[in-house]
Amino acid sequence: LVGASHWTLEVRLRFGCPLMRLLPPLLLRLLPCLLAADAFSPSRVGGGFRPLQTPLYSAAPSDTSDDGTLDIPPSVRSASERVEDCKASLKLACDGTDIGTASSDVEDRIRALERLGEDAGFGQASALSGLMSGEWELIYSSDDVTRSSPFFWAFRRAYPESSDQIFGITDFIPAPIKEVGPATQTIEVDSASRPVTGTLVSRVRVATLGGAATSIMTTRCTILAADGLDGLRLRVDTTKPEESTVLKKLGPLGEAISSNSPPFPSGDALERAAPGSSEVGLRTTYCDEGLRVTRNDDRMGDVFVWKRIGAKFGDGATASV
Repeated sequence: LVGASHWTLEVRLRFGCPLMRLLPPLLLRLLPCLLAADAFSPSRVGGGFRPLQTPLYSAAPSDTSDDGTLDIPPSVRSASERVEDCKASLKLACDGTDIGTASSDVEDRIRALERLGEDAGFGQASALSGLMSGEWELIYSSDDVTRSSPFFWAFRRAYPESSDQIFGITDFIPAPIKEVGPATQTIEVDSASRPVTGTLVSRVRVATLGGAATSIMTTRCTILAADGLDGLRLRVDTTKPEESTVLKKLGPLGEAISSNSPPFPSGDALERAAPGSSEVGLRTTYCDEGLRVTRNDDRMGDVFVWKRIGAKFGDGATASV
């Protein structure tokens, strides 16, 4: 069950499975974070999870003349149009791909946008531009949706030899036993401070038993500093299943349990397993008002495309450098 039953599942695994008796005690303590709310599964259920269909902003802030009309040089307009066309093509490809399924077509378009943005001067210097702040929804992931959370990046650093085996076991639990998505991130960056500081909150909705039980696996991170123009150093702090429907069904008792249950100090636990493992690098190779492309600094082949929630896309009305 979501939120409540992962402790029972942990006990069963710890005492009932030979593999669990071989795992180090610290790894067993981390299993609630890995198994809580059944937070691993393919997202390919009945044709795949589809994100909310909201549009995206164009590539740069607006520039208008005194009479309210755009005053943009032809060369800039041409570059902006190419970026917008590339973004539209990428979004279309993402919409046609199940999240959590790697696609060479999507990733070719991601690389094209990264090159075009760098050449045209759009979507760059994400760590300092101020555009990272906001709420974002995942629309493409080259790996399981849960891997968009920095917790799993840190877990891989703490357990480089066994993490893929553990992920592999849980990833193959089929739907509809587990369904994952949507995944969102809420980012607050103070790009004017030195060092750059802020917070990142990762939320992944997990449903089990055909949606009868759901929760939001929530990992909270601290932004420690900028790493170059397009990187942020994060420290994973805590992980907790929130908004459990099982607990909500218990009424006031469930609310009391939820509010009084502290988050698991996943960052501290990871540090005891491998000093420095709780810190990860978030590399954002493109970011504007509507679209963000992020990679894991330790695994640059892992790529995630995020859409700003509530943004507009394709109006072609704004462009500047």
